[in-house]
Amino acid sequence: MRNEVRKLRAEAGLSQQELGDAMGVSRQTINSIEKERYTPSLPLALNLARYFSKRVEEVFDDES
Repeated sequence: MRNEVRKLRAEAGLSQQELGDAMGVSRQTINSIEKERYTPSLPLALNLARYFSKRVEEVFDDES
C-alpha cells in the first residue's frame, strides 16, 4: 500500500523514533510502513492521519 508517511514525517522534522514514540509503536514499525513492507492496522492508520491533520485517504492509497 502506497503511503505518504515518510514525506509527512520529514516535513514535520521528526525522526522515525520520534514518530514511533508518538504512535506507541517501534521505530522499526514506522520504517516498515514507510518502505511499504507493512500495512498498518486501521487504528494506527487513523492515528497517523490525525497526527498529521490529514484524512486517511491522503496518507494511504490502495493503488488497486
